[in-house]
Amino acid sequence: MVAQAAKDTHASSSPLDRLAKMLDSDMQAVNAAILDHMQSNVPMIPKLAAYLIAAGGKRIRPLLTLACTRLYDTKTSRPFALAASVEFIHTATLLHDDVVDGSEERRGKKAANLVFGNDASVLVGDFLFSRAFQLMVADGSLDVLRILSDASAIISQGEVMQLTTAGNIATSMEEYEEIIKAKTAALFASACEIGPVIAGADKSAASAMCEYGLNLGMAFQIVDDILDYNADHDKLGKTLGDDFREGKMTAPVILALAEATNEERDFWQRTLAEKKQEDGDFVQACAILKRHGAIEKGLKLAQSYAEKARLALSEAPDGRLRSLLDELVSFTVERSH
Repeated sequence: MVAQAAKDTHASSSPLDRLAKMLDSDMQAVNAAILDHMQSNVPMIPKLAAYLIAAGGKRIRPLLTLACTRLYDTKTSRPFALAASVEFIHTATLLHDDVVDGSEERRGKKAANLVFGNDASVLVGDFLFSRAFQLMVADGSLDVLRILSDASAIISQGEVMQLTTAGNIATSMEEYEEIIKAKTAALFASACEIGPVIAGADKSAASAMCEYGLNLGMAFQIVDDILDYNADHDKLGKTLGDDFREGKMTAPVILALAEATNEERDFWQRTLAEKKQEDGDFVQACAILKRHGAIEKGLKLAQSYAEKARLALSEAPDGRLRSLLDELVSFTVERSH
């Protein structure tokens, strides 16, 4: 009975949960570094940072840094501060994004900008970016500093690119993929690439892990964009339809537009380009996506990136950790939230 219960628990837990459990002691050290370095004698800073960071989230990026280090070195403590740095970069971008997007919800809670105001959110985001760079400098590796600073610049460019394409129903799939490569996949790639660098592995190992992270990040964001139209709100942790209301051009919409009737194109023009949205428009948008199989086509695109991630991962040392990272690829595409 006990063995069966353990088996059932294993079956019901996600690869991300199992990865977190496997790296639990490492992750505790990362969380301690996060808590320590978000402190400030300006009370608003730790208060606002804690509001978002303490809300949890998947912690997938720092977990990837830990995992990609442990593939090559099981003992070094260097990834702790750098994984915290990766999480700070991610959190800073969330704070800035929610202000730009006017988001109402994040991780199942009211968005920080609605609680503390836009000014405080932007400035605390800047603080977290600064802390991230302090942690990189303290590590002392120019390679790590280059990798993560490049990612930070690319992320910012990606956000601006997304802003300039919002509401443009002529946005191509190539443009969309370029945007998500910058705003999401770049940090996944860097979080993974620094692992072998920290561990002292060769350049081919760092390149393989970078490729793994990049393609995992692409699949992750495509699925995230799909879930904005068909996820379970309670599990997703944010308001369904945010991308639609903000006029964002994402994979399912671009795929549906490729086969749109004149009437459907007029609908997208009114709701996304002109942002003249009415009650029932989101439901109609979902119906159009369903009519053209846009969700399924989007998932197929995500799966193509997942296969590239698996191929890159096959170059890493074999073992339980690599198996979990492989399972994480499948989970990323198949998840419901």
